[in-house]
Amino acid sequence: MQHNQQKSPILAIVAITSFLGTFLISSINIALPAIEKEFSMHAVALSWVITGFLLTMATFLLPMGRIADLSGVKRIFKIGMYFFTISSLLCIFANSGTKLIVFRLIQGIGAALTSTTGTAILVAAYPPNQRGRVLGMSVASVYLGLATGPFIGGVLTETLGWRSVFVLSFVLGIVVVIVTQIFLGKDDSGSFKAIKQLRFRGSLFYIAGLGTLVFGSSRIPELSGWLLMLVGLVCFIIFWRSESKSEFPVFYTKLFTHNRLFAYSNLAALINYSSTYAIVFLLSLYLQKIKGMPAHMAGTILVAQPLVMAIFSPLAGRLSEKIQPRYLASSGMALCATGLIAFSSLSSNTQLWFIVAILIWMGLGFALFSSPNMNTIMSSVDRNSYAQASGTAGTMRVVGQIVSMTIATFFFALFMGKIPIEEASEGVFIMIINKAFLVFGLVALLGIYFSYSRGRLDRATAS
Repeated sequence: MQHNQQKSPILAIVAITSFLGTFLISSINIALPAIEKEFSMHAVALSWVITGFLLTMATFLLPMGRIADLSGVKRIFKIGMYFFTISSLLCIFANSGTKLIVFRLIQGIGAALTSTTGTAILVAAYPPNQRGRVLGMSVASVYLGLATGPFIGGVLTETLGWRSVFVLSFVLGIVVVIVTQIFLGKDDSGSFKAIKQLRFRGSLFYIAGLGTLVFGSSRIPELSGWLLMLVGLVCFIIFWRSESKSEFPVFYTKLFTHNRLFAYSNLAALINYSSTYAIVFLLSLYLQKIKGMPAHMAGTILVAQPLVMAIFSPLAGRLSEKIQPRYLASSGMALCATGLIAFSSLSSNTQLWFIVAILIWMGLGFALFSSPNMNTIMSSVDRNSYAQASGTAGTMRVVGQIVSMTIATFFFALFMGKIPIEEASEGVFIMIINKAFLVFGLVALLGIYFSYSRGRLDRATAS
């Protein structure tokens, strides 16, 4: 008991940080209409308030996982908190949409550093037979941030303006920095000198590929958009080949080519987030534009899904210590897929009880998927690769979120161009919502295959 009590501060720090990141994301989602109005941003530019944050987060997650394994995960975690807190302060004083997006890019760097190291710190502190439950608690804090973000963000936006959301994140960031300095301690080994052996050339293609892919998606259906996306795919291929041949790679491709459990679990996570992340973005706009709800009321409706996720994630984590995770995760993916397909039937006359019921249904699906899937990923590698495994899982999550926003942005760009959302006709807007959710549902169906086909987790060999 005493040993576990000594680990409690570590669990608390990781849980608080996980909560902070998702709280900010979900609260900003509900504040988007207010940001659009103040800066007169069109739909595609507005989506970059979210996508820009995710882009830099995805860019740094992968290389920082490897760097953290060599230089010390706690050291990188603390640096990430500094970036996140300072950038929150900068967002408060943004006086244009462009500056807000730039500051969000910086904020994404901080989130990447804490995300890739937080799970690694947690897993290293607890034995394999307790990982499911502590990861479940960590995931629950993520969903608690998602649950409270829309409501608190809506209240703050209506009473104090959207900048107050960043004021709150700055204050919480200061608190986390202080708590981290007191309780987290220092790394037992590792230094920045160790990263000199790494070869970063391949990572440049990864960064270029991710940037051109996301930027290109915002220019579709123009020819330049398709060309940029093609360049992005080519850069990813070059990155993979470069890392495969490198003697000291930033990213171990063998984790995917020689570890089916790790590879399929990450692919399942990629598909899950690709098909579900834009739910809040789309429903937030739907509830405020079509249903005429104020921000705080729309946020209250959207709380249903992450609240269920927060309640059931610890239970799913515990179950994954006894039941093969693939059974739980695959069931969760199936619930998500059917929920997304149900949302493709939304209309101006859709009853609120139907929306809440589907959100609860999908919340249960998320809970069954997330904790068992993360438990599988972290238990399929050895201790020396924890940060990279965490970084890879985080990359799958963020790239999936980017893909999800890209799909949503694609439909807005295709059918609305640069017309502000508030000026779009109700019929066109609902058509976009329906098409996007149908695509998301079909993508989620593919995820069931990878989730179930990953194979069994051998608990006896889990490090």
